[in-house]
Amino acid sequence: MQRRQVLKGILTSAAGLAALKAGAASVADLSAGMIFQPETNDPVVINSGIGGNNTVDLLSRIEKDCYAHKPKLTVLMIGTNDMNSRKHVPLEQYEKNLSQIISGIKGTGSKILLMTILPFYEPYLVTRHPADFYQPEGPVKRRMQVNEVIKNAAKKHKTHLLDLGMRFEAIGKIGTDKDSLIKNEVNSGSTDGIHPTSNGYRFIGLTVYDYIVYNNLPKTGIVCFGDSITHGNGPTDSYPGYLKKLLIG
Repeated sequence: MQRRQVLKGILTSAAGLAALKAGAASVADLSAGMIFQPETNDPVVINSGIGGNNTVDLLSRIEKDCYAHKPKLTVLMIGTNDMNSRKHVPLEQYEKNLSQIISGIKGTGSKILLMTILPFYEPYLVTRHPADFYQPEGPVKRRMQVNEVIKNAAKKHKTHLLDLGMRFEAIGKIGTDKDSLIKNEVNSGSTDGIHPTSNGYRFIGLTVYDYIVYNNLPKTGIVCFGDSITHGNGPTDSYPGYLKKLLIG
């Protein structure tokens, strides 16, 4: 029931419907109906995502890639690489790093929108990272632990929270179906299982847009700070790119 109510809220909000009626009949063709406007001196959205980053990396570049832009709103999603083998950060240290990132951004006067990390397709995940690495809890529970840290951090620091992971679980069709919002062999020709498809990025952009509008958050001076899921597939095929289209459309 809760998931149906959340989804209904996303799809029936005045902001979301207005955007869709403006030229996009579904999430899949959302970008076709949006037109870029000239840049102003106050950038609408800055994409500060870098592939492979974890919380250690974000702390090392936070001044030049976040503070320097003097954001009014920072959208923060980080933790996928922290929980995996190549850039692993133990959960307790991840919690400390995340808290330090949030405190630093709040110190600039920026509002913060924290987002939970996305689900993955486990059979693909364990071809990229050793299955034994996730023992004893397993990869699904480890992601749940990371997301609990994110939720607790939002409460502790009194930031906004968007449970993006739950939304992907509810309607993302995570698996091998072509309609999955996470990349697979059918929809992208790769056994990825972690990163969103173009439709997945559109969905994130729309979801963040609706949250911003509904909660009356800043609509310019937005920095999206994170890893490859923030960076996306380039300047336009990314959730910051689709968010920008919605905000200036």
